[in-house]
Amino acid sequence: MKKIKTDILVIGAGSGGLSVAAGAVQMGADVTLLEGHKMGGDCLNYGCVPSKALIASAKAAYAQRNSAKFGVADGPGTVDYAAAKDHVADVIAQIAPVDSVERFEGLGVRVIREWGRFTGARTVQAGDTEISARRIVIATGSSPLVPPIPGLEDVPFETNETLFDLRDRPDHLLIVGGGPIGMEMAQAHVRLGCKVTVIEGDKALGKDDPELAQVVLQTLKGEGVEIIEGAQASKVSGKAGDITIETDDGQRFHGSHLLMAVGRKSNTDRLDLEVAGVETTKRGVKVDDKLRSSNRRVYAIGDVAGGMQFTHVAGYHGGVVIRSLLFALPAKAKTSHIPWVTYTDPELAQVGLTEAQARKQHGDKVEVVRADYAHNDRALTERKTQGFIKVMVVKGRPVGASIVGHQAGELINLWALALSANMKMSKIAGMVSPYPTISELNKRAAGAYFSPRLFDSSLVKTVVGLVQRFIP
Repeated sequence: MKKIKTDILVIGAGSGGLSVAAGAVQMGADVTLLEGHKMGGDCLNYGCVPSKALIASAKAAYAQRNSAKFGVADGPGTVDYAAAKDHVADVIAQIAPVDSVERFEGLGVRVIREWGRFTGARTVQAGDTEISARRIVIATGSSPLVPPIPGLEDVPFETNETLFDLRDRPDHLLIVGGGPIGMEMAQAHVRLGCKVTVIEGDKALGKDDPELAQVVLQTLKGEGVEIIEGAQASKVSGKAGDITIETDDGQRFHGSHLLMAVGRKSNTDRLDLEVAGVETTKRGVKVDDKLRSSNRRVYAIGDVAGGMQFTHVAGYHGGVVIRSLLFALPAKAKTSHIPWVTYTDPELAQVGLTEAQARKQHGDKVEVVRADYAHNDRALTERKTQGFIKVMVVKGRPVGASIVGHQAGELINLWALALSANMKMSKIAGMVSPYPTISELNKRAAGAYFSPRLFDSSLVKTVVGLVQRFIP
């Protein structure tokens, strides 16, 4: 048995683990990184990168078929599904070197391509190597949750880990799960020429503001996506190319392919966490606000920490624990400033509190201001007038922002900064945006907060009147 001693052991080479490893080694720590599967983790190989690449192909096909409104004749938008998957693979290949073993070894990280399991409070075995570490960071991410639906074990189905390897276009894609992954892939595939049916046991996009979610859902329905809500899949039957889903209310849906998109589960099974005294919950490793587990030498970040499951959260967690691991500085993770985006068309973005959450938490102190895309000149030129921004404000400071529309994922960045820096609405209103840009919508929303205070105020009008009367 080969033995290694290291300052920091990182288990998992996804977004969070790579952030910790790169940051720590460049600041002088001895770092060992374990990865038993693919470098880059879920985001690069099965999640954010391939899904957005496929969405880009779908947008291109849709744009060809819907160009007449710009004075350009509609085209056929013919789709070569296998070529679209080649595009996906090419994008992954271009990004992969940034997450590669070679790059991290070049930085000075000791990379071991093995699964790791705890053998003690400070020791982990990876293949034929035992590693003793001063501090250990668990960054093993999450995997698709496959629910125990009767018959599912006998029917071929896809998850996000297999969908992007599919070369033949599905004739009719059945999707179980109406969350962000399900809805993104539903729209992408209907634009790529598939029939699509989404089956959701509750409300589709149920974690988002329902007013904004409805805009997205109506758009998808208009493009041909069949969305069934309030119907729980209770039985699956059939074979490859001929699959049937029965729901608890007696409905039956037939399709050629099945995608399971009902959620994620934290990857903790291989780790033997109980040996290290690391407590877990149903959501993952139990951590405090410093991301430290019940074993004070072991931290957990990203999806496996059981909180918000986004790549950017894992990266943020990495920065939090680096301050603790390297400098012994107090560092706490918070979620109030974390944005998220569903990359449908129109996009759906959120940071902080939704309107319902803000009213529940702050009551009558909440003011809600809005700005519509239809009043934005750039949106008019691009024919992207569907959507709006909604900002929840308490005592002059935003506590949440919800956006549905073109480039919502870009627009939400400003509000994420505002919440992170505890900025006032006056700072947003004082910003100068170039004209014409979609980003002017943010400034317009801030202006909507101040407009009634300026233009509907008798005091302001009195002061202005006195100034004009008495100041030469």
